[in-house]
Amino acid sequence: MRGFLPRIKLNTIHAKLFGTYLMLTAFGTSLLAGYILWSFADYFMRMRQVDLDNWTSALSESVADGLEQKDIPQVKLLVQRYGAPQNLTLRVFNQQGNLIATSDPKLDSQVKDWYQIPGMRAALKNRVEQGIAKGVLSNKDRLYIARPIERNGQFLGVLRMSITLEQFQRQFARVFWSVLGTLAITILLCALISSRFARSLSKPIEIMQNFAIRLGGGHFGDKLIIQENNELDQLAAELNRMSERLASLDQERRVFLANVSHELRTPISNVQVTVDALKGGAYEEPEIRDRFFQTIDSEIKRLARLIHDLLDLGRLEAGVTQLEQQSISLQGLINRAVNAIEPRMQTVKIALQVNVDPLTIQGDPERLLQAILNLLDNAIKHSPANSQVFISGYSRGKQAIIQIQDQGKGIKEADLPRIFEQFYTTDPSRKSSGNGLGLAITKRIIEAHQGSITATSTPNQGATFIISLPLKG
Repeated sequence: MRGFLPRIKLNTIHAKLFGTYLMLTAFGTSLLAGYILWSFADYFMRMRQVDLDNWTSALSESVADGLEQKDIPQVKLLVQRYGAPQNLTLRVFNQQGNLIATSDPKLDSQVKDWYQIPGMRAALKNRVEQGIAKGVLSNKDRLYIARPIERNGQFLGVLRMSITLEQFQRQFARVFWSVLGTLAITILLCALISSRFARSLSKPIEIMQNFAIRLGGGHFGDKLIIQENNELDQLAAELNRMSERLASLDQERRVFLANVSHELRTPISNVQVTVDALKGGAYEEPEIRDRFFQTIDSEIKRLARLIHDLLDLGRLEAGVTQLEQQSISLQGLINRAVNAIEPRMQTVKIALQVNVDPLTIQGDPERLLQAILNLLDNAIKHSPANSQVFISGYSRGKQAIIQIQDQGKGIKEADLPRIFEQFYTTDPSRKSSGNGLGLAITKRIIEAHQGSITATSTPNQGATFIISLPLKG
């Protein structure tokens, strides 16, 4: 076996895996970063709104005292005191919406219509309103609350407080860029990790892809080396087994073609030589001419048998042979085989003993008869004169067992695993008596009937072939 480890290049598999991992990572981290920033901004706004609500609730009581007593200087003093911070603006309006006191008189003197200021209309209608709006005569965002001032159910005026968001926006911008920088670094690190992870997955896949391409190109027997300790190892093992099997099948195909060529060439050459001899004048001698014609007839029949067996074997292996499904008496099937082979056995002085139980199987009677005749023919070929062949049939569980045993010299242990191969013969000296396809055809017939066939042998005591077929249910 040759090692196979091609150079890996970045291809579409790696690119797709890398792109997918990076996209998911970027999407996930961006979503998380966005949620963090939104949560931070929302939390800050809600806390500031709560603060404004608490401040104005407490301050409105003090302002209500001044308005109830019509002590405007006291109201202005409260507004100046609590509205002193630069980021905060405090205003008090009377029932008509006229400005009474403000913490920013210079700016507020420019306002002509306070009804257009966000929150004022709602507050003058005795409703609290708060939110975010642009500052008075400016484009800066401010958080505001407009609260009606009441005392004993009497509407006294409106307290409006606003606070600039500029400081928060600067802080939020710093947080935003910090999060964005962290996000960029995270995505970069994830990209490196994703690339490594994608390569760890794509590399063995690419190796197996190239391995499969080489198999498709006829390079059988290569060995795939992958060490991932996961399902890819199992896939690589299966590919290696497939490669070995294909190499074995390719070798079998080559041997089969060589054997077929040899088997076809021999009778054709014999016929050609005989015809040439007849052309050269051999036909003038009757005795030689008759012998040559007999040789031609024998070789043509041998060639016909070989072609028939090859076609038969090909159809069985391809699964295109249609098998009949009939109820078959095992005793009747064996008797047919015995009747067909008995004259030949008498000629070579071989006795036959049959002991078959009354069993019923399912299948094609003609094909099964062919298989049994092939085994009996094999037994006769390898049995000496005045010996016996034993045929027995019995049941074992749900199987019908047919056993054919001869008293020949047996089969060598080294030959037993190969006797069902095409063109394989255990005795080269007997090759002319057969083409080596009989046992191969028998095995295919039995397997087509969902059965099995095995062989055992004892040196100088003969060989035993055992067929196992399903009994009819």
